[in-house]
Amino acid sequence: MAHIYMTFDFGSDEEKAQQARHKLDGWKQAFRLDKKLLYKFERVTPEDDGKSDGETAPVHQEAAKAEKPVKGGKAGKSGSAKGKAPKVREEKSEAAVAAGPVKVHLRLAFSGHEKMTEERWLKRIPTEEPFKGAVPEILKPSDASFAQIEGKFEALEG
Repeated sequence: MAHIYMTFDFGSDEEKAQQARHKLDGWKQAFRLDKKLLYKFERVTPEDDGKSDGETAPVHQEAAKAEKPVKGGKAGKSGSAKGKAPKVREEKSEAAVAAGPVKVHLRLAFSGHEKMTEERWLKRIPTEEPFKGAVPEILKPSDASFAQIEGKFEALEG
């Protein structure tokens, strides 16, 4: 099964990137594209200054992990007061993540007999609202930088 990669550069617009994530999740559920449409985010932290070799920013994942024990614990009157502090830290970490550029790497994996469906999705995705403003890059297996983007996609955590 041949893959096609689409990369959308949202710049520092985290809100548009999250709208794109929501739109892709809706499509995956509505059209049953679970294994056929995969995406991963690449966020470059300000400390990297664009020198990243494909790693994601660990700040956002650490904030999500820090919030889980608070929700999972027994919440009493003192527990609800403790629950507010991680949310403030999470907002600060999201602001730090939003300062850097955000890219969405999308992999379409349709089988050989689904060529028409694949072509429809290749045409549809860049024309939808959250993806319109992003700079799209479409890479097919015949392209020179295909192996590079495939390695980057596999290295990203999703």
